[in-house]
Amino acid sequence: MIYSTFVLLAVATLLAVTVLPITDSKVWWIRTMDFPRLQIVACALVILVLCLWLPGVLRIVAVLITLACGAFQAWYVYPYSPLGKKEIRLAPEAPDQVTILSSNVLMENEDYTKLHRLIGEVDPDILFLMETDQRWLDAMEPELDKYGTVIREPRENYYGMIFATRLPVTDARVLYLADNETPTLFAEMRGPGGRIFRFVGLHPKPPVPGEDTHERDAQIAYVARFARKSDVPVVIMGDFNDAAWSHLAQRFKRVGQYLDPRLGRGPLPSFDANSWIMRFPIDQLYITADTALVDFSRGPDIGSDHFPMLAKVRLDSDLAARLNVEPEELPEEEKRAVEAQIAEYARTRKIDPLDGW
Repeated sequence: MIYSTFVLLAVATLLAVTVLPITDSKVWWIRTMDFPRLQIVACALVILVLCLWLPGVLRIVAVLITLACGAFQAWYVYPYSPLGKKEIRLAPEAPDQVTILSSNVLMENEDYTKLHRLIGEVDPDILFLMETDQRWLDAMEPELDKYGTVIREPRENYYGMIFATRLPVTDARVLYLADNETPTLFAEMRGPGGRIFRFVGLHPKPPVPGEDTHERDAQIAYVARFARKSDVPVVIMGDFNDAAWSHLAQRFKRVGQYLDPRLGRGPLPSFDANSWIMRFPIDQLYITADTALVDFSRGPDIGSDHFPMLAKVRLDSDLAARLNVEPEELPEEEKRAVEAQIAEYARTRKIDPLDGW
């Protein structure tokens, strides 16, 4: 009796964490269920074995529910396995490539030398750091002195940012689109071949107690739409605080017509660097179809709870057209819903700071 109760509770929990995220609820604890889908698949296999010792009809019902939940979770993450279909084929290295290093450094982390060493090894054309307070800014100044354009936005609330580039910049600014706590970096630059492109650095709030995701989701849709307003290549990186397969990440991708290099290659989990089991792909890279990707990889441990992420891109639209798939158009109904959400967001915020882009 105790065994059956335990197993049935496990099956009920599995059913709940599978069904609740489908509701598109903005409640924080439901949205956190988007993260551990790979881990849920593993749990479903264990629960399936336990179900085999249930009596009679209970066994049949429990097995069917467990199989359905496990299959659904596997279907969600399958595109992010090496068996999935790639959206992006890699371009060869070339002198005109742009190297980008993006890293959530963890504000409490004091092992500055590891990041110094990584920057020296990678020598990125674009450096984007998150969770940088004044201590981190002071520690990074020797590296930042090597760059022609630097935006410093230190904060003591885990949402500080540093942006640095040696590329010619036509526009670079930090904007507060959701509140006065979470900045977003927007930059327009000229690549090595003279092509104008845009870089967006994002670090929205995670779903945590007291932080439902209504405002964040609207902000993300707003950024996705307006970063793509004109016909120039766009590269977006940052700690999204949401898994690559989550509802939010998928909507961001669709709204902006972006491509994801993780598809068909593996999830490349970036957080938590301190855990071998609970790791999730939350540090993202998205590119537009007119951008060719040379490489996307995870950097070494720098003492943070996030691994740094490295990307190399080429701003060659002809090459990109041969290597990238064309993103699917938004269904008309979803497009209207997104435009309405963006319009309402801009109205309630009483600003349209990206209108000039």
